[in-house]
Amino acid sequence: MSEYTIIYFNVRGRCEPVRMLLADKGLKWKEEVVSFETWTQGDLKKEAVFGQLPGFKDKDFMMYQSNAILRHLGRKHGLYGRTPEENSLIDMMNDGVEDLRLKYLTLIYKNYEDGKDAYITNLPSELRYFEHFLSGNKYGGTFLVGNEISFADYNLVDLLRCHLVLSSECLAEFPLLSKYVSSITSRPNLQTFLSSDAHKNRPINGNGKQ
Repeated sequence: MSEYTIIYFNVRGRCEPVRMLLADKGLKWKEEVVSFETWTQGDLKKEAVFGQLPGFKDKDFMMYQSNAILRHLGRKHGLYGRTPEENSLIDMMNDGVEDLRLKYLTLIYKNYEDGKDAYITNLPSELRYFEHFLSGNKYGGTFLVGNEISFADYNLVDLLRCHLVLSSECLAEFPLLSKYVSSITSRPNLQTFLSSDAHKNRPINGNGKQ
């Protein structure tokens, strides 16, 4: 029986890093797919803390906010570093991922037609921070922090994959990020998930733009 349940729209969106984490760890989950029609009726929105999805059930425990969900799973499944310092660095990098995700979502949902070219032009200045941080990992940059995967890695790799759809050459000048994405996505369980119809047939964003 599935221990976890994702409550979300039929999109990858903010839940794909959670799905990637669960798949990579060999954990089972259920999907409660919410239609936009159901959401606009308002009853479910009233139940949601902050009036937002995704929601996430861990048995009888219910929570919201995608980054809080990632941290919850990180604590439960050894994906949060080994020392307080690593914990803090993982938090720091995940916050950096969130900053870039917000810029990406603003483009997708508010300024796609007028802003796409400028966004892609400026993208190297955003990605350079992550490349530089990877270069400082004494374990060779396979993971963001230390020598083990963390919840922040799933979040960053998902966002980088979104950007590769937006601009297929966006990592061309970032060899460490390119290697990093390839390394994470080649993990056997994760590779199986990313090759599945469940992943491939789910739209990246709710408005069809990518």
